Amino acid sequence: MRLHTFLASGFGSGYAPKAPGTFGSLIGLALGGLLLSLGHLPLLFGIVAVSALGVYVIGKLPDHAAADPGWIVIDEIAGQMIPLLALYDFSLSGALLCFVLFRLFDIWKIGPVAWMDRRHDEYGIMGDDIFAGLMAWVIVLALHLVSPL
Repeated sequence: MRLHTFLASGFGSGYAPKAPGTFGSLIGLALGGLLLSLGHLPLLFGIVAVSALGVYVIGKLPDHAAADPGWIVIDEIAGQMIPLLALYDFSLSGALLCFVLFRLFDIWKIGPVAWMDRRHDEYGIMGDDIFAGLMAWVIVLALHLVSPL
């Protein structure tokens, strides 16, 4: 497997026989949780790094322009890390909330998520999950008004 393919597939997690996006999101949750344990700034740098790497490696893949193939999950990794920024500290309940909200917005594809999903290039592939992550982040921030997570 070529390095670009390995990275775009989330270290191979995108080749899961069922729900590869969910497996990619779990990789993002684990990586994001690890970075959050070091602080919000390392998590933010991690999100930026994974997003930039995703745009780069997807752009190097010959078949990315046809559609958003299910095996490309680096976008889910980056997007899943974003709502974790709204947590004060890593907690199982907070991580679960971030995971569920991100997956819902990624699957429902409403608003800007749908708009980016219509692009069939590396920016669209990455962008829909970035927007899904941002939407989940906003919801988690709003939930802080009623309860600390």
